[in-house]
Amino acid sequence: MALCSSSQLHKYLLHRICCNYGCERTTKKNVRVKGGGGERRLCSAIAIDAPPSSLRSMAEIRWGSVKLKGARDEMEDDVVMVTSDASLDGFSYAAVFDGHAGYSSVKFLREELYKECVAALRGGRLLNGNDFKAIKKALTEAFENADAGLLKWLEMSNDEIESGATATVIFVREDAMFISHVGDSCVVLSRSGKAEVLTDSHRPYGKNTISLQEIKRINEAGGWIVNGRICGDISVSRAFGDMRFKNKKYEMLAKGVEEGRWTEKFVSRIRFNGDLITSSPDVSQVSLGPDAEFILLASDGLWDYIKSPEAVDFVRNHLRQHGDVQMASEALAQLALDRFSQDNVSIIIADLGRTDWRNLPEQQQNFVYEWAQAIATISIVSLGIWMSSLFS
Repeated sequence: MALCSSSQLHKYLLHRICCNYGCERTTKKNVRVKGGGGERRLCSAIAIDAPPSSLRSMAEIRWGSVKLKGARDEMEDDVVMVTSDASLDGFSYAAVFDGHAGYSSVKFLREELYKECVAALRGGRLLNGNDFKAIKKALTEAFENADAGLLKWLEMSNDEIESGATATVIFVREDAMFISHVGDSCVVLSRSGKAEVLTDSHRPYGKNTISLQEIKRINEAGGWIVNGRICGDISVSRAFGDMRFKNKKYEMLAKGVEEGRWTEKFVSRIRFNGDLITSSPDVSQVSLGPDAEFILLASDGLWDYIKSPEAVDFVRNHLRQHGDVQMASEALAQLALDRFSQDNVSIIIADLGRTDWRNLPEQQQNFVYEWAQAIATISIVSLGIWMSSLFS
């Protein structure tokens, strides 16, 4: 199944599977994963090959991707890569989708969001136009149009009608990257081995600036937060789908009364002034200079268990050993599971091709600094214990 119609796209490959169980190939080079309750590992991506001239412009970027189901009953994540794409004027497209309440929203978005982005960006011409305001406006429209289409599709299909999904999308060229982000996945850039976090999580809890803004927006729209969840239900504040927080809010209240979650008196006081969950993205632009090594895009199933500096160090060490981006992606996902991640884990790594990994010097540990930190920590803890004993 092609993602979009274009005379420039002459070869399609849907679902490049890197897994250890059976696949079924079709004559159109589609690859479909066979179902099975015992599935644990799934690495997949959509890739579209462009004409040779475009391929040469992106030849230095190497991609790896992986999905692990983890402890969840179902795999609700997905990853999509459209590399060296003539439809985006030489930019590559990569996205991580993190679904909830079913896979239906991700199933719709993994194809439709790309189409909306291509159309809004005028075939990629805006990405090369140096007009960030126009790019931001186009991507916001693309995300909102995809969400409107998803809501209609969910209601018509009546399948997993309460499902939703976050999406973090990057558009990459050798010297530049644009990010369009909704939800709690994250993009991290390795610059000379230092982790640079490029996105903020959209969550209705915490005391950081973004979380406080999200909480304020939800309250002004007539919603409320209980234990870090919107209306006591969901812990992400921006997402696609989730119609009960958009065009079915009063139906949600009525259902809550029937289920005994709220009283009729409580519900009678609620007045909604807007959507509690929004699909409006954060859009940003990042320059990729000579110090940019690789881009790491992953779902929260990774970041909730591995901090960005450790993830960057881990990937660098693996690339130094063997230079294989796919192997590094799989090893990082497995590390998250070894840390007892309870979520699906999805990862995309883009090696920008500027680093000679085999000849990269080993990172020298600053043992003096580490010992000083350890001694300082022990001293502070000991002082706290001593002071507590004085007042007990």
